[in-house]
Amino acid sequence: MTNTNSISTAAKVDNGVNVSALLQAREALQQAPEAAQFKWRAACEWVSGTHSRSAIGSFFGLGAEQSRNKTFSLEADHPQVFAAEDHAPTPVEILLSGLAGCLTAGVAAIAQRRGIQLHSVKASLEADMDIQGILGIDDDVRNGFGAIRVHFDIRADASDDDIKALVAQSQKRSAVFDIITNPTNVFVTVN
Repeated sequence: MTNTNSISTAAKVDNGVNVSALLQAREALQQAPEAAQFKWRAACEWVSGTHSRSAIGSFFGLGAEQSRNKTFSLEADHPQVFAAEDHAPTPVEILLSGLAGCLTAGVAAIAQRRGIQLHSVKASLEADMDIQGILGIDDDVRNGFGAIRVHFDIRADASDDDIKALVAQSQKRSAVFDIITNPTNVFVTVN
């Protein structure tokens, strides 16, 4: 399929993604790559026990500070089986939600670009963790996930191969998938 056919076909479907604006942004960033440097931020404050609340409101991008229309709040806690109050999902569950959200957004954007009408997209994620590591029972046990499985159930006006290609391209371009599957430098400081 050529780009011309893809674009004209894409105009006939509506997955709620403004592909034209995304392509214009990509073109503008190719002309000014320094504007593509972003800094995402979150601030977290302890509430009590294992309960915390994060605020997400501003970021740096396109060469300047950017503010969202509102500050978003995200809470984290642990379940009662960890002697906690279970006020919110665990941080690892929030991470899985971030991966699901990034991959799902990618599926929608790529489907729009390729002229594929979506009817439903559902992602189910499951991750394995041996908590002996985080509890200090066995220092040889990794603290993080041993494996993550993502399963998509996608209903669309497309062949099974086209749907698999959507997911593969979403995975290829997903920032969260990259963060989880590749080493990222993390620097922790204390005041």
